[in-house]
Amino acid sequence: MSTIVNPNLPVKGRGTPLNPPNRFEPIEIEVDPEWLEYADEQPVKTTYYVDYTRNILSSNDSPDIPFTHGLNPYRGCEHGCIYCYARPTHEYLGFSSGLDFETKIMVKPEAPELLEKTFRDPKWKPQVIALSGNTDCYQLVERKLQITRRCLEVFLKYRNPVGMITKNALILRDLDLLRRLAEHNLVFVCITITTLDNHLCRKMEPRTSAPEKRLDAIAQLVAAGIPTSVNVAPVIPGLTDHEMPAILSEAASRGVKSAGFILLRLPHAVKDLFSNWVRQHFPERADKVLHAIQDVRGGRLNDPRFGSRMSGEGERAEAIAKMFEVTCRKLGLNQTRTPLTTAHFRRNEQTELFA
Repeated sequence: MSTIVNPNLPVKGRGTPLNPPNRFEPIEIEVDPEWLEYADEQPVKTTYYVDYTRNILSSNDSPDIPFTHGLNPYRGCEHGCIYCYARPTHEYLGFSSGLDFETKIMVKPEAPELLEKTFRDPKWKPQVIALSGNTDCYQLVERKLQITRRCLEVFLKYRNPVGMITKNALILRDLDLLRRLAEHNLVFVCITITTLDNHLCRKMEPRTSAPEKRLDAIAQLVAAGIPTSVNVAPVIPGLTDHEMPAILSEAASRGVKSAGFILLRLPHAVKDLFSNWVRQHFPERADKVLHAIQDVRGGRLNDPRFGSRMSGEGERAEAIAKMFEVTCRKLGLNQTRTPLTTAHFRRNEQTELFA
């Protein structure tokens, strides 16, 4: 059952107090208006559920996504980013894309074993796997469960390349494995930074690492010889778009050689969650922000079409793309990039982890 809180009050450490109806469920919970008169702000604890999936890799054929296979150790994400495009996937599980997405987390403790089974299968053709691609592989519970770390050990054992993306400085815990992978050109790390404003960060992505910690993680990854990029994402028109040059500059000063950006996407219930959030936290700027988003989405808050959903369209979207291009050229970013290799892949069951 979905968690019920007062939707008119913020929930400490969470991106949203809302739990909108699940579009796949015929029954929905409606809060009693009289109860709202007495309900105060309450902390909501996270509940973890075991996901007994038997197939650890997800696949896609989207022309907008640069990988075919992704590995997600977790479903749902405690980081609580209000804008997260993955929120609607929680509805497939019978949960809400709102508060449930942040507080009801599915964990896959057998992910490393399932990954190893995949690599041993003669049908597996070695290729880059994205870790994660949907929800963050370094969210809070990873510190205890170490599912991502154990998956990295499997990648290293079989020498299969992996591309990683995260907003959490916890990735530094695994520097030892990342160094080993990098020695064979088997890993590429992308650190996502949405804003340099810590105050905004705490409201918008409440349980992620602070911007300065992410920048420090970039510096340490680069110093360790691990190919590292910065992803300015999502770029929110009217709210964070002006920060792009500063984010790129700060990342470049810490040694990154490549960068990317993705324009804000608000699929399904996310557009209502985000609209509520921006009106709650920035009431004087809400209309400006929402209109700016509509400017890059053909008058709507979301455009699901391939080819435009990541970058938008119109003069404002073109200006954002141009700003990114000019800034990267000025900073010397995206000049060269060495693709990861599959040449070292080995299926021998007798191989040792650190051989």
